[in-house]
Formats: sequence, C-alpha cells, structure tokens
Amino acid sequence: MAERLTAHQLIGLVLDEGSWESWDVPPAYGPISEQYAADLLAARERSGVDEAVLTGEGRVRGRRVAVVVGEFSFLAGSIGRATADRLVAAIERATASGLPLLAAPVSGGTRMQEGTPAFVQMVRISEAVMAHKLAGLPYLVYLRNPTTGGVMASWGSLGHITVAEPGALVGFLGPRVYAALYGREFPEDVQTSENLYARGIIDAVVAPADLADIIDRAMRIMRPDPAALAGVPDPGEAPPVEVDTWEAVTRSRDPERPGVRRLLKYAASDVVPLNGTGQGETEPGLLIALVRFGDVPCVFLGQDRRGQADNHPLGPGALREARRGMRLASELRLPLLTVIDTQGAALSVTAENGGLAGEIARCLADLVTLDAPTLSLMLGEGNGGGALALLPADRVVAAQHAWLSPLPPEGASAIVHRDLDHAPEMARAQRVRAFDLHALGIVDRIVPEEPDAAVEPEAFCRRVGAVLAHELAGLIASGPGTPTDRARRYG
Repeated sequence: MAERLTAHQLIGLVLDEGSWESWDVPPAYGPISEQYAADLLAARERSGVDEAVLTGEGRVRGRRVAVVVGEFSFLAGSIGRATADRLVAAIERATASGLPLLAAPVSGGTRMQEGTPAFVQMVRISEAVMAHKLAGLPYLVYLRNPTTGGVMASWGSLGHITVAEPGALVGFLGPRVYAALYGREFPEDVQTSENLYARGIIDAVVAPADLADIIDRAMRIMRPDPAALAGVPDPGEAPPVEVDTWEAVTRSRDPERPGVRRLLKYAASDVVPLNGTGQGETEPGLLIALVRFGDVPCVFLGQDRRGQADNHPLGPGALREARRGMRLASELRLPLLTVIDTQGAALSVTAENGGLAGEIARCLADLVTLDAPTLSLMLGEGNGGGALALLPADRVVAAQHAWLSPLPPEGASAIVHRDLDHAPEMARAQRVRAFDLHALGIVDRIVPEEPDAAVEPEAFCRRVGAVLAHELAGLIASGPGTPTDRARRYG
C-alpha cells in the first residue's frame, strides 16, 4: 500500500494546477469539553488543516467540479457535527451551482468525542447527496484508505460511479472494532478495494495518478456538450435483403458473429466500464458502461454473448445490474441503450431462488415507465424472457439477422411436435425474425448485414454505431416517451 496522500496532495494531483478554490469557513463547535478542545487543537497542529474534510471547487481538464476531500490525519478523518455542517454546505452549494461533485472520503467513521449527535449527521449528509443527484448532477466517489463506518454507510456508497484506491481498507465495521468486540481477527481479504470490485460493489480500482483521467472521461459522457449533439446525420443504408427465418436464426448463432464487446471496440468513441449492481452482485453475461457513439452519450446495457455459457447463463443478478443502469440513466438524464443478444435466461434452481421471474417483470416495468429516452438494439439471438426484459423502448433497431422468440425454436418444436425437427417450421410460424417484427411495428429500423455480420464484423459494427448515434441524438432532442407510447407498439 502506497503512502497515504493528504487532502491537499490529492487535490494537487487531480485538479488542474492553480484551479483550487476553498469554500471552507472556520468550524463552530459550541460548548465542548476541555479534553475535546485539546484534541481538536492537537489535530489542527498535526494535520495542518482545521477539520477532517476540505471542500471547494476546481477544474479537471478544464471542467469545473465541486470537491469534498477527507483528511485522515485530523482525528482519523472522523465526522462530527461541524464536519457535517461543512459537508452539507458544500454539497448544497454544488447543487445550487449546477456542478458535478467529486467526493474522496477517508475516515474511520463517526467522531467518538461527540457520539450520537455526530452519528446522526449521516442522515443530513445523505439527504444533501440525494438532492444533488435528483437535480441530475453527477456524484463521483473515490474511496481511500481507510473508509469505514458511517461514512462508508452514507456518502461513501451513493455515487453514480464509485472507484477505490488500490489496497484500501473499505468496509463497514472497522477490523480493530471487530477484534475488540468479538475477540478474533477479521479476515484480511474481505474489506479491500479488490474484493469489493470482484463482488460488484465498486466499479473499479484506480490509482490516484489515474483519477483525473477517469473523471474527465466520465464527465464527457455524463455532461455532454449540447452543441455536439445537434444534427447527427442519418447514415442511411440500402434496404436489407430479406432472408429466410431459419437462415437468420442460424447466422445469429455463428460463434464468429460480433457481440457487444466488438460493437464497442469498433463503434464507440469512449467507454467507461461500470461493474455490478453496487450491492454485491456481478455477472459476466451483462456489460454495463457509460458510452459515447461519436459525441452522443448513453448508459449502455449489453447482453454479452461471450460472457454467457452453459454453466453461467444470464441470471437474475444480470437483470439487477441492468436495473442499476436504468436508475443511472434516470438520475443522470442520459438516454439508455439496451442490447439484446442472449440464448436465454438461466433455467435453474439458483435462478429460481434468485427471483428471476420477478427481475424480468421489474425490468419490463422499469423500462416502460423510465423517465429517460430509451433505445433497444436487437443484435443477435433473442431468446425468452431474458431478451424481452431489455426490449421496451422508445425506438427499436434490429440487425438484419436478429430475432426474438418466447423460446428457442427447438423448444417450441419440442412443445408442439414433441421433437426438435420442426424448429425451422416453428420459427417461421412464430414470426420471430427482424423483418416480421418490423412489419408488426415492433422494430422501427433494420440495419443490413452485407451479407452477414460474421464475415464483416468491423464494417457491420461501424454501420450499427452510426445508426445508434443518430437514433440516440434524436431521442435526446425529443425526450422520453410515455408508458402508453412505449406499450402501444405491441398492441
């Protein structure tokens, strides 16, 4: 673990040189004991600061941001009432000024010299953070070593994006307190940045020197330049050649067919990957990210066909990840792009115990009612409820060989004919292909494959990316549709 940076050192490392402007005023404590007054004086002399957080504003790559930074050398970064007053004032000022907020806590939690009156300040701080987010303003969190207790359980865990310092101690109950209470040591490999990342609780582990780059990239997506979104051209394309339904199904299953990762590689201008639900789940079958196609931003939810396997199909955790992305789009007032490409959701005891059916229902309900513009891309296979869960949108685009079915055609054949031989016939009868769905009004636009995405992956992905940029820009201009509008296409 590298030597802990002071608040001023982190500010100097992340913000543009000379851009820091402090918002702090001297703290007011009211009547306090002589011992506590002596503790505060010693903390000021030792740390060189007057409280456990510093607040202010600066610039990151030229962009104004508000900043709240913890200082561990001041009473272990603990939060008292005066500390909370400073934090709340800064958060409210950032909200009133329309500034993104960067929080970099480092703290052992509540200030024990003040007890419960300090402990309950976490409610005030959390309310201020949520008011900031409800105003559509980004809130980015950088967890430092250590971040524990009430700080981790309030403003440390409310970020739109949350990253942490390598090797940092991050968790709720401090290990020293645990050992004192229970007479045994807490396992060393649990309360670490790396473990939280592995479990889908934080989005990344980032060295301090790389933090400015992450903030800059995230801000370009979260706070786009409105002028850059005007007049994104429609790329146009020749009408796709109609193909037989079973040929489309067969082509969509080609292992060489590009999935979401190659789509982002060839078509996206910037990708900031996110990780998991933020609540202890992460699944490889879903990719969640902040993405730009050209200059057009979106929250991206893509079913990753490479991440889905026989031993790890798309499960309820992936849909809970998707619902995190839906909340992000709503809070950040960005369009949401969902990408459908799945052999189907998990059929297992684990999936049933994890509430798969309920998560499909909640995804459908969230998408139909989402107060953000929505675009769905049918990229390949579209099997069952796992595919349908990401379909409802203001606009639906489909690749030429994409399709959507309540079951794999082989499954439908087994139900109706008690064999697998009638799968092609069932696929045709069920009208699963993109051309049929376009005729029904479910799909708005088909992107041609010339003749097949598997043999022209880069050109195909770039063609799709140009369509997505145009469609997303149009949705940003028009705003989100109503639930009635979104449901009407299926009537």
